[in-house]
Amino acid sequence: MLYRKFGKLDWQASALGYGCMRLPTEENDPNSPNITEAEALRLIHHAIDNGVNYLDSAYRYHSGKSEIVLGKALKGGYREKVKIATKCFMHIVKTAADYDRMLDEQLKKLDVEMIDFYLFHGLSKDSWALVLEQDILAHADAAIKAGKIGHIGFSSHEKNENFEELIKGYDNWAMCQVQYNFMDEQNQAGRKGVELAASRGIAVVAMEPLRGGKLGMPIKEVTDLMHARGYTGKLADLALRWVLNQPEVTIALSGMTTMAQVEENLATADIAQPHTLREDEMSLIQEIRDIYAGRPGIPCTSCSYCMPCPHEVHIPKALNFYNEGLIYNYFDEPRRLYAIFDGNADACVQCKECEPKCPQSIPISDLMPKIDVALGKR
Repeated sequence: MLYRKFGKLDWQASALGYGCMRLPTEENDPNSPNITEAEALRLIHHAIDNGVNYLDSAYRYHSGKSEIVLGKALKGGYREKVKIATKCFMHIVKTAADYDRMLDEQLKKLDVEMIDFYLFHGLSKDSWALVLEQDILAHADAAIKAGKIGHIGFSSHEKNENFEELIKGYDNWAMCQVQYNFMDEQNQAGRKGVELAASRGIAVVAMEPLRGGKLGMPIKEVTDLMHARGYTGKLADLALRWVLNQPEVTIALSGMTTMAQVEENLATADIAQPHTLREDEMSLIQEIRDIYAGRPGIPCTSCSYCMPCPHEVHIPKALNFYNEGLIYNYFDEPRRLYAIFDGNADACVQCKECEPKCPQSIPISDLMPKIDVALGKR
């Protein structure tokens, strides 16, 4: 495992971080609380045993069960081997008291005395205004003095100019999490935001390095291109190395569901030094980027922040089934899956409650009727 200095802190972090948002579940659904606990613990322990020392969760991952499983994974001496991060879910924080309550609840679920990195999750321009209005930073500082938190950070899907405002709005950020991969180099915080954070001594944790796993499942045009260029490796490896090729990135955070994914990512993190991608690999990435950019699709990463829907539409599933049909130009399998899962898009009443929660600003309410027409019963 390769390690990188974690911003201003005197700590070397593993190049690969374990994200506990996509743990194995009975339904193979990242929003499911039915985590297959024994397998999840096996994967996490294997990653730690092979050098991963940063583990990441959040208040609502797996409907609130992710932190509980992570806490169990820290038993048996594993807590001393790692640093953990979890996040305060800003969509449900209205007052400083909400922040304090959530932190105490998470400490209990994790069964730890201190959370090394406590993040404002999904921090936006609006929620940052709330943080300042409610003086929540003072409560965060008090939690640090009380030994409940080691350091403060944030995750954000904001566009670059708003991201810069967040970065510059507080002098003691230890880290930030941004969506960053070769398809999002110019989206959200983008390369400019990553470079700005690093220049200020803030550790950069790249979330969605495979764009919600999609860059691990190349479409036929991409596979054909890779073969034509003589590239025999996997796109997931190439995408992860692209992220770690940049010295400004501290950690590539991956939500790993299977042992094969853990092993493959560990192998990549063993060799992914900055500035080591060859010119032909960079050229290949640009060609792949051009193929994906030319395909129709919806930028959903299955983060499930839009859930739960008050009308029981399973929004990420509906969007992803539709995306599968669009990207692959083949709707038979998406129609079959759409027909058997509970909560179809025809239940949407366009209340738009989900839309402010979507990090990708997807017009969900407008899409649901179109999805039902494309995938519904015929």
